Amino acid sequence: MMQKVFWFTALAVLPALTYIALTIWSPAIYIAGFFAVLVAIGLYDLYFSPHTLNRLYPVAAYIRYGLEFIRPEIHQYFVAGDKEEFPFNREQRNLVYRRAKGLDDTKPFGVQADINEAGYLGAAHSIMPVTVREELMRVTVGGDRCKQPYNASRLNVSAMSFGALSGNAILALNKGAKRGNFAHNTGEGGLSPHHQAGGGDITWQIGTGYFGCRSKDGNFDPEQFAAKATLEQVKMIEIKISQGAKPSHGGVLPAVKVSQEIADIRGVEPGKDVLSPPAHTAFDTPMGLLSYISQLRELSGGKPVGFKLCIGRPYEFMAICKAMLETGDTPDFITIDGAEGGTGAAPVEYSNRFGAPCLEAVYFVHNCLVGCGLREQVKLIASGKTASAFDMVTKLAAGADMVNAARTMMMALGCIQSQACNTNRCPTGVATQDPQRGKALDVESKHIRVANFHATTLKTFFDMVGAMGLDDPGLLEPSHFWRRVGDGSKRTFDEIYPSLQENELLHDNSEHVYKREWMKASALSFHIQD
Repeated sequence: MMQKVFWFTALAVLPALTYIALTIWSPAIYIAGFFAVLVAIGLYDLYFSPHTLNRLYPVAAYIRYGLEFIRPEIHQYFVAGDKEEFPFNREQRNLVYRRAKGLDDTKPFGVQADINEAGYLGAAHSIMPVTVREELMRVTVGGDRCKQPYNASRLNVSAMSFGALSGNAILALNKGAKRGNFAHNTGEGGLSPHHQAGGGDITWQIGTGYFGCRSKDGNFDPEQFAAKATLEQVKMIEIKISQGAKPSHGGVLPAVKVSQEIADIRGVEPGKDVLSPPAHTAFDTPMGLLSYISQLRELSGGKPVGFKLCIGRPYEFMAICKAMLETGDTPDFITIDGAEGGTGAAPVEYSNRFGAPCLEAVYFVHNCLVGCGLREQVKLIASGKTASAFDMVTKLAAGADMVNAARTMMMALGCIQSQACNTNRCPTGVATQDPQRGKALDVESKHIRVANFHATTLKTFFDMVGAMGLDDPGLLEPSHFWRRVGDGSKRTFDEIYPSLQENELLHDNSEHVYKREWMKASALSFHIQD
């Protein structure tokens, strides 16, 4: 009550002081009025403020709060070096911006990185460079059971939902995908009109909330799914099991972002937090997952169906491999999300401590499929922090067939890495549901930048592959790139991490390190086999 009295009094006094100052225009009165306001604030701080700092340092404490408020911007623009920031440093962001704008992306005066630093990655070039064959620049996704295989780009837009991103951002991404002939993943928020309006190819992601194909009780609805999955624009279906930013943690769309439009698309109530469960209700075993994949493939009219996951316990993925062997059925593709990936807001403990890094995870999945003789039947998509063509090279060399990018596609739209995605106050209109902020994003210019970034990054990627003496990106191997290790030497990726031979996991006498995890896996359960 005392706080209300104080503020009512202050609001009554301030206009009066302002009126006197403007009427008489006496500097003395103006200064007196200014100090009267400071005294009023100081008295409030001393006797009514809930903050200890204000009570001990009245008025002066606000200087600290102000500096703290602008600290991220000051650090980003004036303090941090070109390679210091996370998750993307200034050098990476500038590369994306320049490629998106169609500007020169070269740098003068030699290498600007410490190539002797532990952890540094490099690639092995050839003295006999070649040109990548045009027919190998794309990848066909879809196995024998797939009636409508999809010929995909090597680089596509990763999962980002309408709700997390504004309608204009989604539309610009999809129009960019249409312009550049690549695919746009919807994210788990459902297939929205903004995804469809651009006319670009779509990978529809089905998450644990089943948004867009959700019954009233929150479970999967086959009829709703079939109605959307059979649309010509939908090219592939992806079941999201987990994501790199927060594996085994359900997604959260804050109530402030849940407009009536989003509620209608997702089948939820407006103005309330939208919580995705950590796990699916449509299946709970490896065999159940494959059965669900078969169901979605049939309901979609034979389109490619796969799943996305972040690798945690190795034997759980191996359990899926055993289920593939027992049923004779496989997904058409698997998307591996690295722990360093993710556009969604997540608890710090989850984003910093859970999940395997992308390169290690891709290499693990690739080896598991090789070890049980299934690699040729499944395409692998790497998802997790792709800013440059070299990032693509390393991911394909580790075992992927293609790459998905999310945050750098946002940067192509104009994202400045303000990291305000979960506040609804995105300063660039990308990650917000504020209609004024979202409207400020110009679709006609930004979709061209998305297409530019995609085209330039792919061109550089194919140039790099050719410089490594390969005419087929599918020939990239772990031995083609190396990492600087702690003793100062460099070792190729397959020297650091053991690889498997074809069908090696199926040999009873195998003593490979993978075999210990393989023995724990069961096709009937994600739990350790007894």
